[in-house]
Amino acid sequence: MKEIYQDKVQAYKISAAGFLPELNRLSYARLAVFLATGILIMIFAANGWVVPVACTAVIGAVSFVSTLRGYNQITADKKRVDFLIQINEAELLRTGNNLSAFPSGNEFLHRNHDYAADLDVFGHHSLFQLMNRTTTESGARLLADWLTAPSDRSTVDGRQEAVRELAPNLDWRQDFQVSGMQFETTKSDYQLLLKWIEEPEQFLSSGKRLLTVSLSLAALSSAALAFFLYHFLFHLRDLSGIHLLPLILTSVINSVYLRKFKQTAEHIILSTQQNIGILGAYQSLIETIGKQSFNAKKPSELRAILTHASNPAAYEIGALKRILEIFQQKGTRNTIGKNAFYGMINNLWLIDVHLILKTEDWKARNRDHIRPWVAAVSELEALCSIAGFTYSNPRYAFPEITSEPYLVDFRAVGHPLLKPEKRISNDFAMSGRGATTMITGSNMAGKSTFLRTVGINLVLAFMGAPCCASHARVSLLRIFTSMRTQDNLEESVSSFYAELQRIEQLLRLVGEGEPIFFLLDEMFKGTNSQDRFRGGVSLIRQLGEFNAFGMISTHDLDLAKLTKDLAIENFSFNSVISNGQISFDYRLTPGICTDFNASELMKRSGIHILPDIHPA
Repeated sequence: MKEIYQDKVQAYKISAAGFLPELNRLSYARLAVFLATGILIMIFAANGWVVPVACTAVIGAVSFVSTLRGYNQITADKKRVDFLIQINEAELLRTGNNLSAFPSGNEFLHRNHDYAADLDVFGHHSLFQLMNRTTTESGARLLADWLTAPSDRSTVDGRQEAVRELAPNLDWRQDFQVSGMQFETTKSDYQLLLKWIEEPEQFLSSGKRLLTVSLSLAALSSAALAFFLYHFLFHLRDLSGIHLLPLILTSVINSVYLRKFKQTAEHIILSTQQNIGILGAYQSLIETIGKQSFNAKKPSELRAILTHASNPAAYEIGALKRILEIFQQKGTRNTIGKNAFYGMINNLWLIDVHLILKTEDWKARNRDHIRPWVAAVSELEALCSIAGFTYSNPRYAFPEITSEPYLVDFRAVGHPLLKPEKRISNDFAMSGRGATTMITGSNMAGKSTFLRTVGINLVLAFMGAPCCASHARVSLLRIFTSMRTQDNLEESVSSFYAELQRIEQLLRLVGEGEPIFFLLDEMFKGTNSQDRFRGGVSLIRQLGEFNAFGMISTHDLDLAKLTKDLAIENFSFNSVISNGQISFDYRLTPGICTDFNASELMKRSGIHILPDIHPA
């Protein structure tokens, strides 16, 4: 896949460079038209040639607009190609797991979530960074929801079917992503937009009466303006204040009338000023969806929601966007750079009234449709994110979600956040209610990483994505981890107590009857060895009595040796010390760890290890 992305980057860069001469040509042509038109008009006007002046002005305006449209079109084409370069360069970074440039998704991380913090779902070098190709806030939030809430079997199957169709359709997926990128902003708040749309109308019920009044006042203002301009242009010598008085009176009347709508107008502007871009993104994304047909059930259903003949989403969203773009020219009392001409025109023709009635009419027609439209676009963005991840990792396998309970079966499973050239894969399987797999090993041998490897691949499986494995077969489970417990000075919580809180949370979950797959790293490491052993044995026995099974990593060999009593299966990661050098193969080996390297590592850190010191 790396070569495909590299070829696309190269081809698009050549294409982008090809636009520059044409842009320069049109820039010079536009300048030449402007200068030539101006010079000719001055020459003709100096000679009193009225008809040539008018013809030159019309021809010049048409020519200028034509060159401007051509320039804007080529600029838009170049911008699209630049976005495609960005997309393919981003894919190249992802193929090497260089993820620091991508949004971390930290806003979706909740400290007490079952597994997100321990499995690097969000944050620096996270699964969210690896997978996210969404361009809207709602799309990113939905993808985050999928990463943090396992789906049911039919949902996973439906997503897998959709992703299998979308993944090879690289060009359409990238066009879809470009559609949203051109409107991408960090300032949008789609929830505020939806809240405003769902608010009840204030004036629509009396719309006909208000429209009649506003049109009548606008007609009077127009007549007053025409009266003044007539005397100003043709009877300037006789012009007096009396000719301006009707315009002043109608302006005052209109201003008083508009106060009734001022609060509503400002509320519309404040609720939508940061969200016009997101409306543009939804419109563009929907238009791109409408150009593509799908065979898979889920994308076809989503497309049907958006392209319903009697209520096409792209048209309706575009209509609202155009209304709000005009409304934004009004600004608010504290708005910098508001359009002064809007105020003048509004005072003449009461534009506020017409725009408010148009927005309220739009809301009445589409209030029940907007959330399904947003949800459909967001779901296709999330599916395309998984499809992009799938396409970039063709060796990953879609898991079989089995009805057999308490099963985790992976072949050649690896950690998707490790660089491919450094990733070591292992086979792993366990099954049965109450079963526990104990992972022992020397320091830095890969115990914790392997627990995260299994956990993060289950996250992928339960969201409908392929796993970093050659084969995967799993039952639906709720994942729970206790691995990175830390103290909290603000809440005066020690790391040991923080771990106890996580264990308490786990015990509550298993008591509810839902199948749980737990991942525990170095249980009770914040206390003495005797209490750690006693607590570990007690917890494993207690978990085995409930609807749970899982994995535990430990340095405690005594705990690992309780195989017969507690139905524990032991695996280990080992290291080799040769000539003072420590090497790791990161291979999962049946049985308890046979070597430990802590003393050697402490020696290398400068600690003089005493040979005759042994525990009492």
